[in-house]
Amino acid sequence: PKRVLLALLTAAAAAHAQSFHPGRCPQPSVQEDFDVTKYMGTWYEIEKLPAVFERGKCNQATYSLRPDGTVKVLNAELSNGKRNTIQGVAKVKDSSKPAILGVSFFKDGPYWVLSTDYRSYSLVYSCTDYFLFHVDFAWILARTRVLTEDVMSRLRDTLSSAGVDVNRLAASNQTGCDAGGGMFVGDTRLPDGDVTLIQCCTSTSEHVQHCINVILL
Repeated sequence: PKRVLLALLTAAAAAHAQSFHPGRCPQPSVQEDFDVTKYMGTWYEIEKLPAVFERGKCNQATYSLRPDGTVKVLNAELSNGKRNTIQGVAKVKDSSKPAILGVSFFKDGPYWVLSTDYRSYSLVYSCTDYFLFHVDFAWILARTRVLTEDVMSRLRDTLSSAGVDVNRLAASNQTGCDAGGGMFVGDTRLPDGDVTLIQCCTSTSEHVQHCINVILL
């Protein structure tokens, strides 16, 4: 029965291009002395592990501190000429480990900052255990829509050292995002009254629950 279950899960993962793996989540090292205040602002997605809830281009995340010390998260993308956004809240779970955050859109999901210089790049990892397997996500982020190859190579090496399959990393499309007064101009946020929830998982209830658990960026 276990082998049958694993086979079914593997087939489902392949069909939906998700990063499902047997065994428990790896435990990579995170950024030392992480300063959440320096991390605030807009980050653009440069590369990522497959994420079924991301279907567009020009993906970006904007973080801002709230009065209660938590972080407002605004994720956005362009999809078929339409701007999709979703808003959530992030918070540090343990003050002794400030680089390990939980991000909540509908339900908490892990957000581990593995490496960042705050000014140009950030490497984020997320992993959740599901019985006999785990599902992981990773994002290489930048303050601009491009990142130098030497930095990219170093961040890929960091993921690889943590046991993450970097061969599955895919480049994000950050072209045509600002043209013609489009969705994003610099770090300008989208109007709060003109948003739609990202249509992330629509086929089965299991996919919806998985998406709710780990929709992060």
